[in-house]
Amino acid sequence: MEHDAWFFIGVFVFIFLIWIATGGPLHPLAFNGPTLAEPGALGGGTYLSLPRAPYAVDGSGNVSLPGSSGDNSVSGSSGVSQTPSLPGGIAFGDISPYRGVVLIDHYISGAGSTPKGEFLELSISQSAKTPIDISGWTLRSDASGNSTPIPRGTEVPAGGTVNAAQDIILSAGDHATIISGQSPIGASFRENKCIGYFGNFQSFSPVLPLSCPVPSTELSTLYGTDYIRDTTCIEYVNTLSRCQAVLSPPSTLSGTCQSFIVKYFNYNGCVDAHKSDTDFKGDRWRIYLGRTSTMWQPRHEIVRLLDAQCKTVDAFSY
Repeated sequence: MEHDAWFFIGVFVFIFLIWIATGGPLHPLAFNGPTLAEPGALGGGTYLSLPRAPYAVDGSGNVSLPGSSGDNSVSGSSGVSQTPSLPGGIAFGDISPYRGVVLIDHYISGAGSTPKGEFLELSISQSAKTPIDISGWTLRSDASGNSTPIPRGTEVPAGGTVNAAQDIILSAGDHATIISGQSPIGASFRENKCIGYFGNFQSFSPVLPLSCPVPSTELSTLYGTDYIRDTTCIEYVNTLSRCQAVLSPPSTLSGTCQSFIVKYFNYNGCVDAHKSDTDFKGDRWRIYLGRTSTMWQPRHEIVRLLDAQCKTVDAFSY
């Protein structure tokens, strides 16, 4: 009997040593919850799987419970809490409630070139529930310390006059080009279907869209009942391009034709004729920060957009 007892003890010790050698308590099998075979293996019916712990671990080692949230985190597409990070351990800062709704393209065009040549693009998500007033928000360079507020602007600018300013309010799907320099017309403005006429007399960067009404269509629509008889006017207008302003029409044209061209083929005349059109206002603003020096560094920059409470809406580096 004594020899049998030692034999069984030896067998247990041998099995224990093999278990330790193959991973012991750290073996992956030790972490799997017990399950019964799936229905197919059992010939039908239901099966049981014991639940795993209800938590998720992100790449930084932080644990988040379902339904939990924190002041310095945002929910990613996976549903796991994520904290935005910037290079060099620089803090993202307090997160704005507009994060993910107001977005800036993570690129500065012409950075460090000239104030009129550098700009960035901003957009409002289609998920925005209400219009957003961005006047008074701030763009900031972490590299240089430059900080400039977003100004007010003019919804429908007028040529040859001082334009009244109001807060810039963007709705879902709207865009804005934010230029560091000063406005060629003295104000930030929303683009419209006549805005290309401004390009006849001032230089814009980026260039204005040439979306003005077609001159020949303007003539046939607005000239009046004598239109079809004024063939010289028709032939001349057919040579004009969209958004081409004509200040002094040829003297060979009829007086009626000359008056028509001077009245309608310019920015203010176009606005008067089309300001009630459903497609008159565009979905893009030109916002000018009014700087006389560049805003952004050509390299090694961190760009921030801050809301009116100085919370970070978006940030990126290059």
